[in-house]
Amino acid sequence: MRWTLPNTLTILRLLAAPGVAVIFLILPRPAADWLALIFFVCAAVTDWFDGHLARKWQQVSKLGAMLDPIADKAMVVIALAVLVALSGMDPWILLPATVILFREVFVSGLREYLGDTAGLLKVTTLAKWKTTAQMVSIAVLFGSGIFAASGWVGTGAVYWLGTLLLWVAALLTAMTGWDYFSKAQPHLRD
Repeated sequence: MRWTLPNTLTILRLLAAPGVAVIFLILPRPAADWLALIFFVCAAVTDWFDGHLARKWQQVSKLGAMLDPIADKAMVVIALAVLVALSGMDPWILLPATVILFREVFVSGLREYLGDTAGLLKVTTLAKWKTTAQMVSIAVLFGSGIFAASGWVGTGAVYWLGTLLLWVAALLTAMTGWDYFSKAQPHLRD
């Protein structure tokens, strides 16, 4: 394993993912909301930087290529679990979260099953937009907790904006899942 800056950023992002959940176990709200938002946004920003720097500095590695999607999925899955819990199982949060979680597990399973031919499921531009939409919606939803604690009158609007963005992310997530499934179809026949 090479300890390059891109690999280090990916590993830090991977470690930050469970940190978001632990924050809510340790700290009271709204301090937990603030710290979770900061952790999550910093980790989301490193998602762009680690890949960009690895390509720019020609430090692309097998470790980074393997850990990067795991870190993305860990961040999103853990953050969604926290948000579902904080929302009290609000169906407007639970349903898109379920779509996102299902797709992430399904596509990971497809890639595992396809093994050497998994290269046909390379990350698409739409999948990058999907990840961005997921991270933005989650950040807005964490931010709505901060506004709620402050008693700001626009709290509901921020929550519903985050919820709407989560539904957009779920739609993009479902579309990319279908795209990957369609590409894998010829290799799934016995």
